[in-house]
Amino acid sequence: MSTSAPDPAGAFRVDVFTLFPEVVDHYGSASILGRARGTGRLDLRAHDIRDATHDVHRTVDDAPFGGGAGMVLAPEPVFEAVESVAAGPGGLPRPLLLLSASGRRFDQGVARELAGSPGGLSLLCGRYEGVDQRVADHLCDGELSIGDFVLAGGELAALVVVEAVARLLPGVLGNDQSADEESFASGLLEYPQFTRPAEFRGLAVPEVLRSGDHGRVEAWRRAQSLVRTLQRRPDLLVGRGGLTDEEVALLRAHGEVRLLREHGYD
Repeated sequence: MSTSAPDPAGAFRVDVFTLFPEVVDHYGSASILGRARGTGRLDLRAHDIRDATHDVHRTVDDAPFGGGAGMVLAPEPVFEAVESVAAGPGGLPRPLLLLSASGRRFDQGVARELAGSPGGLSLLCGRYEGVDQRVADHLCDGELSIGDFVLAGGELAALVVVEAVARLLPGVLGNDQSADEESFASGLLEYPQFTRPAEFRGLAVPEVLRSGDHGRVEAWRRAQSLVRTLQRRPDLLVGRGGLTDEEVALLRAHGEVRLLREHGYD
């Protein structure tokens, strides 16, 4: 079984190879992904690897050579499933990436990179104790990991990748500026958000956000992003070479002298 949205011209195509296409298609029909498919921005297709089997039991796994616990996803149905789509009229979008705990760490930078793939991309969901290494070495173009933990299969990981990438496609979000202001877009965590009422159970929205002074609001938000990142993810700042002189001055102006001192900015 293969499920897909209509294939409008200009849609960003993502093919997902899985043993549970209904999981991918169900989530892909809701919320942001569902709207993106409905408006022709995203062409998400889920392919059932079992459709490429040739026995009555639709067997896709086997015991590992050398012994060991569990079963391994066999190469034959995976190769045939991918090659069948590649040989079709629309071909197969590349890169084809295996969702694997040993893959390249997926983050916002990788999402942005994949969103720029001119032909879309394809994802292969692992299952059981792993996938035959010949699949990774001779069929896929690379491997992706969404974190240092183990899942039962690659479906959830694939959906994480699809949603993170889809959000970056033009026209998918109601306001394209949202993607530029979210956490990690600039290497920082996002600033705090508030909405009405201005006071709730004695808890007030910061005055600056109600001031109507766009310059003050922008400076406050920038300072709050820096504060949150220093407190919660200082590694992100280390990765970009630390705070700039302008950022240090901004934090001082917002009364964060103690926080600066704690992180070595005297």
